[in-house]
Amino acid sequence: MADNIGGIFAVNPDGTGNMLPVIGTEKGFMPNDLAFDANSGFYFTDFKGTSTEPTGGVYYVTPDFSEIIPVVRNLSMANGITFDSKTNTLWITEFGRNLLHRVVLTGSTTIGPIGSNVAYHFVGPAPDSMRADSDGNLYVAKYGQGRVLVFNPAGIPIGQILLPEREQGHNLLSTSLAIRPGSKDLFVVTSDGDRGLGANIFHAKAFANGLSSF
Repeated sequence: MADNIGGIFAVNPDGTGNMLPVIGTEKGFMPNDLAFDANSGFYFTDFKGTSTEPTGGVYYVTPDFSEIIPVVRNLSMANGITFDSKTNTLWITEFGRNLLHRVVLTGSTTIGPIGSNVAYHFVGPAPDSMRADSDGNLYVAKYGQGRVLVFNPAGIPIGQILLPEREQGHNLLSTSLAIRPGSKDLFVVTSDGDRGLGANIFHAKAFANGLSSF
């Protein structure tokens, strides 16, 4: 398991300077994605476990980096995460069990009454990273399918973005995306694996503008 342990480090916005360890490798986590709240704390997913032994989860790191607090436990390869500060809602994808979780919090780390549910069950491989737009819509990259599924704030599918040449078996390893703040420009990153087209970034349009920084 030692080979699967990672960390989280901070660098300057331009990439210069020494990396500051926020969560060192000695903590034993396997961080995958992260999302900040309005207080400069952040949530991260711990990409551990299997579909039958869910040992991953979601953790919150306080703004001064002094505490790492568990928020959601017993997830199978917790992967994508987005935080909606307007509704205090965490959205989480489980790569190992093909699930989209909706978790409404009271404060930073406490799940509210009847505040946790599975909003969507995916089919086939596998929900990876996700982002939200300014209307609260979610965009989930599907690793192995060459597409992005789009959900409204209730977790109901409202659209999809299909990557070029996916019908021919290319560009299927779509892992993440970004929406430019203040615009509807959406960018999807993908790999063609060993099928010859390399890694690519594709441009599409979102339903609403990207979120601005806090």
